[in-house]
Amino acid sequence: MGVVQIDVALFRKMVINGAINLKNHHAEVDSFNVFPVPDGDTGTNMSMTVTSGIRELETCESSSIIDNAKVLSRGALMGARGNSGVILSQFFRGLYVGLKEIQHNYLDINDFMNCLVSGRKIAYKAVMEPVEGTVLTVVREAAEETSAKLESFKTIDELLEFYYEAAKKSLARTPELLPVLKEAGVVDSGGAGFCRFIEGMVLALQGKILTVEDANASTAEKKEQKKATKYIYRTDLVLDLKKPDSFEIKELTAALSLLGENVKVEREENRVLAAVNTDRPGRVIEICQKQGEFISFKIENVKIADEDHKAAEPKKEEPKKEFALVAVCFGDGIAQTFKEMGVDYIIEGGQTMNPSTESFIDAIKAVNAKNVIIIPNNGNVVMAAKQAAGLVNGVNVAVLPAKTIAQGYVSLVNYNPESSLEENVEAMGAMIENVTSGEITYSIRDTEIKGVKINSGDFMGIADGEILVSTEKKSDCLKDLLGKIITDESEIVTIFLGADITDEERNAVEDVCLSVNPNLDVEIIEGKQDIYSYIIAVE
Repeated sequence: MGVVQIDVALFRKMVINGAINLKNHHAEVDSFNVFPVPDGDTGTNMSMTVTSGIRELETCESSSIIDNAKVLSRGALMGARGNSGVILSQFFRGLYVGLKEIQHNYLDINDFMNCLVSGRKIAYKAVMEPVEGTVLTVVREAAEETSAKLESFKTIDELLEFYYEAAKKSLARTPELLPVLKEAGVVDSGGAGFCRFIEGMVLALQGKILTVEDANASTAEKKEQKKATKYIYRTDLVLDLKKPDSFEIKELTAALSLLGENVKVEREENRVLAAVNTDRPGRVIEICQKQGEFISFKIENVKIADEDHKAAEPKKEEPKKEFALVAVCFGDGIAQTFKEMGVDYIIEGGQTMNPSTESFIDAIKAVNAKNVIIIPNNGNVVMAAKQAAGLVNGVNVAVLPAKTIAQGYVSLVNYNPESSLEENVEAMGAMIENVTSGEITYSIRDTEIKGVKINSGDFMGIADGEILVSTEKKSDCLKDLLGKIITDESEIVTIFLGADITDEERNAVEDVCLSVNPNLDVEIIEGKQDIYSYIIAVE
């Protein structure tokens, strides 16, 4: 018999299963990046976004389905990373908005359809200039096709299965709407991530509860875990089950999997032994306590002994300064350079690890200023920065349209703390328009984009988001790229050297620049960034 109502328990089970399915397939979604560069992160961003929502959902003690949807929405909003992550967070907000008018504590088939339609509407509103052939198209077409056939569905599982199939068909059509996808031979990565989430929900309705595949943890997630000192506690416990007949090992395992790693759940008659590495042992205890009474539990701090865990003493409230700059940077040398040029707060990230909305909110609060300018330095970071700007009260926040490190770097030349916020944004924005951004990295697959044939392992020269050259040798790539982006009118070239650059390669950089234009002023900075051997700003 099919599902005709979704209560709060089933709602939670569905979204948790969706989150786990997306997490388990994040690498596949990452691989759909149009550019064959080793920093594809859409799947990782979407997974970390929804996982943030699930972690907050696990804290919700309310039995109200509306309250649970609100907490999920808020958690995803704060944890949103990358443009696709922000759109996904807005889809969850749409689900909550669709629930708010419901008078009963469950979803029937009409309520559920209304939530999916609301998710589509709110997601579209989050993007100022929606582009078809993206996750937005998948969300819209799936909702429209399903809504048109609503009367033919007798159960919610029938509806959701149809919605999932419609989403997959829409995803398959994305290359026809975005030529760059067709040329690269991929579907839209955001749409693929959305389909994986919905697939997990479908599986939950079918009784197939998933668990996290720990081996699939992404590089970005590992960096985030290390940065936030996550998974520092080992929590071991033994439970005496309240309701042995209804207990499901998979469900408890799934819930604990989203709070940490190395999860172990075993049952011995009416007792359950559970263990997990986590940074939230209190939450583990709360979740397990719902299943039964504790016979024993142990929490052990497994961090290395020489780390200092002392809480910082509360600081006296200081008066707000007039201006502050916040920038997103990757690479120790790049971060140091931005600090030397007046940036007050560096958010570590950009390539491979896009910061969350909450990271920007924390930065805005930390600088304690009346006016804050955010320099994203990455096109996939802009939406999260703007979302954060709209969530902070009492501060004037502007997000500079800097989509590359080169753009952010040159914009700082025109920063004047004595000017107004509007004057600074205008002056710094003008500098962005006068710089050509160049990058050199390596390819992770064979492809051809806009007539440039690329082999796996080749070095690619990218200018303002377009691949211009692809060569076997890094030195040839640098020479060819500089030959295309340096002109007779160029005056200044700044090059940030990656962590992989040798002394011999460093010594050759200036000569290569001057061979293209001997009148250039060349500045070389040890950026120490990963993945990108050279980051170039031509003014």
